[in-house]
Amino acid sequence: MSQGESRTPLETLPLVAVGSNEEDRFGGAVAIVRAAASALELAGLPVRTASRLYHTPCFPAGNGPDFVNAAVQLDTDLPPKEILQRLHSVEDAYGRNRAQRWGPRTLDLDLIAAGDTVLPDPKTLQGWIDLPFERQREEAPKQMVIPHPRLQDRAFVLIPLAEIAPEWTHPLSGKTVAEMVNDLPDEEKQVIRPLD
Repeated sequence: MSQGESRTPLETLPLVAVGSNEEDRFGGAVAIVRAAASALELAGLPVRTASRLYHTPCFPAGNGPDFVNAAVQLDTDLPPKEILQRLHSVEDAYGRNRAQRWGPRTLDLDLIAAGDTVLPDPKTLQGWIDLPFERQREEAPKQMVIPHPRLQDRAFVLIPLAEIAPEWTHPLSGKTVAEMVNDLPDEEKQVIRPLD
């Protein structure tokens, strides 16, 4: 970047959750999550900053091996739909299989937020946020929903995210990432352990 050139403001940059619970291929989950930044770069999604890696229990419990999770902030002003397409292409390169909802994943790249963008609209997003847990197992949006509707519920997303974007504010709830972490039950936070 040349001197004097302005950069996209940090609070508008896309946030992505990274995870893997692969045990056998590509060197295992730690190697896959560590390689994700390079894979994103090759896909035209440079990483501005990244969290540490975390060991997290499989969600839902009993659904496979435990995960390695992290969070990254991308340095791009591409529209969310294009970002998501590129994230999916990186997942596909790692053999991601979407046959089973919440199933094992070689590489999981979730677009968590893109600044204060709400898609497709606040009412639809709120409907997905309020979806009862038993329906979450069976139903997934057919259209892009941003911010991620489960963001506020998941310690394995929020704790890595708090390292890189603690002040990002949810456009509907008005809560920062740091505040959402504080709202989580202690027992959910205590099982998320940094690996490095």
